[in-house]
Amino acid sequence: MKNIVLITAACLLGLLSTIGASLPYPILPPLFAAEAANNFNHFLGLPSKLLFGLALTINPLGLLIGSAVLGPLSDRYGRRPLLMYTALGAALGHAITAWALLIQSYPLFIVARFITGLLEGNSSVARAMLADQLQGSLRLRAMSWLNGAFYLGWLLGPILAGATLAWGITVPFWIAAIALLLVVPLVAIALPREAPSLLTTSWWQVARDRHSLNLLRHEQLRTLFIVQLALTCGVASFYEFYPLWLVEMAGYNAQAISWVNVGLCGTMTITSLLTGGPNKLPPLLRASWYACGVALAVGTLAVGNIWVGIAAIVLFGIPNALYNTVIQGWCAERFSAHGQGAVMGLLATTFCIANIVVALTGSVLILIDTRLILVAGACSGAWAAWRLNAWRRELAASDPVATGAAA
Repeated sequence: MKNIVLITAACLLGLLSTIGASLPYPILPPLFAAEAANNFNHFLGLPSKLLFGLALTINPLGLLIGSAVLGPLSDRYGRRPLLMYTALGAALGHAITAWALLIQSYPLFIVARFITGLLEGNSSVARAMLADQLQGSLRLRAMSWLNGAFYLGWLLGPILAGATLAWGITVPFWIAAIALLLVVPLVAIALPREAPSLLTTSWWQVARDRHSLNLLRHEQLRTLFIVQLALTCGVASFYEFYPLWLVEMAGYNAQAISWVNVGLCGTMTITSLLTGGPNKLPPLLRASWYACGVALAVGTLAVGNIWVGIAAIVLFGIPNALYNTVIQGWCAERFSAHGQGAVMGLLATTFCIANIVVALTGSVLILIDTRLILVAGACSGAWAAWRLNAWRRELAASDPVATGAAA
C-alpha cells in the first residue's frame, strides 16, 4: 500500500505539472502566425517567427537551470520539500503568464515562462524519489507510469487549452495555477518525511558544486550526455515545430492542433502504461531501435503531406515512450552511485539543452522553410541510434554485465 500511495502521488504531481507546461503549445502558433500585428507578436518590430522561436527557447532555458540544480538539491535537502516548493512556484509562474497575455506584454510573458520552466525542473526530483524507494521491476514500471503521467499531462494540457479558449486566452493558465496549488497538500500528505540533513553547506554551494553537469567529468556519463543530446535534439525539433508545420501545411488553429496532440500524447500514455516489464534483450540495443523509430517519424513528418504527417505525429509516441522508459531504467541501475537526483537531473538537463539548441536553430531555419529543422532533427536522431548501438558493443567488450542487465 505504501508503494501504491507513493507512485500515485508522484504520477499526479507529474500530471498536474505538465498540464500547465503544455498549455502554450497549441495557443502560441496562431498568435504569432496572425496577420494582425500587435504589441505581443511584433514586439519591437521584430519578425513574428523570430519572436515565436524565442518564446519557445525561454521555457527550456528555465528547465535547463532547474533540472541541473533541483535534482542535486533534493539529494541534499530531500525530495518532499523540493517538490512542494517548486509546485507553488510554478503556480505563480502560470498566473504571471496569464497576466502577460492579458496585457499583451511579450517581455513579461518571457519572464513568466522562464520562472515556470525553472520550477518545472522538478521532474528529475520525482524520478529520483521513485528510484530511491523502489527496486527492480517495480522501479522500472513506476518510472514508466510516471512517464505516462507526464505524457498524459501533455495530452490534457492542449485539450484544456482548446476547450477553454472560448472563455478567454488567460483561462487555461489560471486553471493550471489552481491545479498546481491543489497538488501541494497532496504531496505533503502522501510523500514520506525525510530525516533532515546534517550537512551545513548552503543551498547555493550545493547548486554550484553539485549540479548535474558535474557528472560530465566521468567518461561514460559524457558519452550518455552526447548520445542523449543528439536524440533529444531530434525529439525537440518534433515537439517544438510540428504545431507550426500544421499551421503552415493546413491552416490549423489552436483547437485543431490540440486534437492532433491528443492522438500523440494518447499514444505515448498508453505505450508507457503497457510497458516497463522485464526484457531479456540488452537495454541499449532496445534504446537504439527505439531511437531509429523516433528519427523515422520526424523524417516522415518533414517530407510527408498533411495526412502522412499527422500519422507520423501520432505514431511518434510509441518509440519515444519506449526509449525514455528503457534509458531511464538503465541509468538508474548503472549510475546510482552518483546520486539518483543528479543522474535524473542530467537526463532532464540534456533535454533542456536540446530544446534551447533546437529553438535557436529552428528560429533561423524556419525563416527559410519549417521542414528544414525537422530534417535536421531526423538526422540527429538517426546518428544517436547508430551511436547507442556502437556504445553497446563497446561496453559489452569491456563489461558484459553492463549490457546484459535487464532495464
